[in-house]
Formats: sequence, C-alpha cells, structure tokens
Amino acid sequence: MAYKFIDNYREKGARKKLVKHLESRGIQDKRVLEAIGKVPRHFFFDETFWNQAYKDIAFPIGDGQTISQPYTVAYQSELLHVKEGDKVLEIGTGSGYQTCILLELGADVYTIERQKNLYERAIQVLPYMGYRPKFFLGDGSKGIPEHAPYDKIIVTAGAPFVPDMMLRQLKLGGLLVIPVGDEKSQKMVTILRVGENEFERIELDTFRFVPLVGDKAW
Repeated sequence: MAYKFIDNYREKGARKKLVKHLESRGIQDKRVLEAIGKVPRHFFFDETFWNQAYKDIAFPIGDGQTISQPYTVAYQSELLHVKEGDKVLEIGTGSGYQTCILLELGADVYTIERQKNLYERAIQVLPYMGYRPKFFLGDGSKGIPEHAPYDKIIVTAGAPFVPDMMLRQLKLGGLLVIPVGDEKSQKMVTILRVGENEFERIELDTFRFVPLVGDKAW
C-alpha cells in the first residue's frame, strides 16, 4: 500500500471540520477532540482514497478489517477517561488510528493484533509517524496477561461476551470499554473493577464492529 505522508492545509482543514462534526454529535472531551484534530487519519489510507479519510465513516483496510469511524473512536476514547501515564491495553490494533489517539491522550499503550498483515503494517507506519506503543502479535481475546494489570482496557472489535481473562487484567479501579453483542450489532459496555471479584457494568449506545476473533470470543 502507498501511504500519503503529507499533511498540508487541506488535510488540517479537513480535520478541523471533522472535530466540529464530532462536537455536534455530542463528543465533549476537549482532550479527545484535540487528539482527533492532531492525528493525520489520511496516513492510514491509500492515497487514492484520501477523499474518504475525514468522512465520519469506517473504511476497509484489508483482511476483513476496517479503520473505525471517527465518531466511534472518539466515543470509546471519551468513555475511557484516559489520564496522563495510564497503562492502557488496546485489543485490536487494526490500522493503528485508535492507538495514536490513545498516545496523544498520554497513555502508555500496549496494543495487540491477531492479523499479521495489519500488525506488520502498523509497526512500520506508527513509528514513522512518531508514535511508539508497545506492539504485540497474538490473540487479543486473552488480553496480554504477562503485562497486567492495566488502568484501562479498550476493545475495538465486537465480542459475544466479556472475557473473564480481560476483567482479571484490570487494576482495582480500572475500566474496560468493550462492544458486546452479536455479529450484527453490539452495545457499548463499560465495566469498572470495584473489588477483587466485584465489577460495575453499564450498557450504552449501539454500534457495529467487526467481530473479536479468538479463543475467548468468536
């Protein structure tokens, strides 16, 4: 894939319009909006499809995956309440766009992808852009237990249920954001770990994600 590593007034102007659009849809966290305004989303597109980069839509990136809709990225990021220095586990690196937003928010990001082609693309593109998360190739449905516990966990694919292994990798007071449902639609769910075996769960809006695949999912 040919990447467009040029960020000029057109792209920056398109990002400003996208930020205003996300505000109009109810995104209020200024830090999230600033991050969306900084990360050049067109870097994740073939130059041929630049005109799609700042539309509020998901877009195919190969291997049956998509770069998430900007609204979805902003929505999940807002729910995470990322603080500077938070240790965040991202399940599903995909294009790496969400990863960059988390890094802009000051997170220490551990990100895992099961698709080798996407993983190899991300480990080339993100460092070139100046973003350096900790990359892992493997089954994200199990989390990354060897580096647990995490302050926050974000899942960027639809799960049929909340994997218990993921919950166990949260710190006390830690927060998980995960879309849960069937393959057609999912409810965004937040789960706060309030005790050793106590969790508070809230169901929010409906979304449609690609399925979370692995031993602890589909």
